[in-house]
Amino acid sequence: MEISYRDLITVLHGMGFGTLFMLAFSGAIGVIYATSMGGGEATPSRWNTLMFRFYLISMAVLAWLTVLSGAYIIYPWYRAAPPAGTTDLSGYPRSLLLSNPMTAGWHDLGMEWKEHIAWFTPIAMTMVAYVFIKYGPQLALHRHLRAAVLVFTAVAFFATAVAGGFGAFLNKNAPVRGGAQIILFESR
Repeated sequence: MEISYRDLITVLHGMGFGTLFMLAFSGAIGVIYATSMGGGEATPSRWNTLMFRFYLISMAVLAWLTVLSGAYIIYPWYRAAPPAGTTDLSGYPRSLLLSNPMTAGWHDLGMEWKEHIAWFTPIAMTMVAYVFIKYGPQLALHRHLRAAVLVFTAVAFFATAVAGGFGAFLNKNAPVRGGAQIILFESR
C-alpha cells in the first residue's frame, strides 16, 4: 500500500487539520456558551479558563494551518499548467476539470468558492479566540459582544463546511497527485 507525497499532504490538509477543526466546533460552542451565559453566577475556575483559552487558540491555529497549507502548498499543485501537447491531464487537476464541460463547474464554482470562503474561517476564529481571551466570563455582561462571538463562530463553521465539502468533491474529480511514493506497508 502506497501513497504519493502530494496525496499525503492533501490528506493532512483536509482530513488532518480541517477535520480536527470541524470536530472542535461543538466544543467551542459549548465553551463559549458555558462561560458567557452564566451571568456571573458560576465563574469558571482559573484552570478551566486557561483550558478554554488554549482550546480556542488551538482552533485558530488549526484554521490557519488548514488555510495556509491549502493556499500555499496544495493550490499551486492544483493550478500547475501542463506542458504544450500534453494529452494526459491527470497530473494537472485544474486543466483536467476545465477540459470537460461536465466537470468545468467544479473549478468555476467549487474551487473559486473554496479558495475565497476558506479565508473567513481563520480570521473569524482568531477574532473569537481574542475576544474570549480579552473578556472571558465577562462576556455574559456584554450581550451584543457575546452574540457577535457566537455569530463569528457560526460563520467559521459555515465557511469550513463549504470549503471542506468543495475540497472533498474536487479531490474526488481531480485529485492532486504526484511526488515521491511513500510505501505505507507491503503485502507479503
